[in-house]
Amino acid sequence: MALLQLDDLVERRATSTAIVDVTPGAVARIKEILDSHPEKSGQGLRIYVSSGGCAGYSYGMAFDDPGGDDIILDVEGLKVLLDPGSLDWLKGARVDFVESLMGSGFSITNPNAKSSCGCGTSFSKDDGAPTDSCH
Repeated sequence: MALLQLDDLVERRATSTAIVDVTPGAVARIKEILDSHPEKSGQGLRIYVSSGGCAGYSYGMAFDDPGGDDIILDVEGLKVLLDPGSLDWLKGARVDFVESLMGSGFSITNPNAKSSCGCGTSFSKDDGAPTDSCH
């Protein structure tokens, strides 16, 4: 049984970046942020979904150390961390860094979202979760 668990762990850590597409622009910006915060050295970018937000679920990103059950993707030398609970809702998602006259920031395009909020940080997944209006 221990061998099976070890194989599962190795497989999880070698997972293809096709699970979540992090664009070169997003990778470059994330690496700039990491370079300017040496205390974050060795950490990866955690991308997650949590309950809340004006459409029912919210995206989040934070620098973090890998957890035991995380899926760890290597994207151009950047560790991207996904927890198993968020994985189903992030499969096929695209993370980009957008700069425009209206501002700049990270954008997540998610094919699993039924609808998204006008603020762009929350979405619904058609599971009956309550939604509030945008503020």
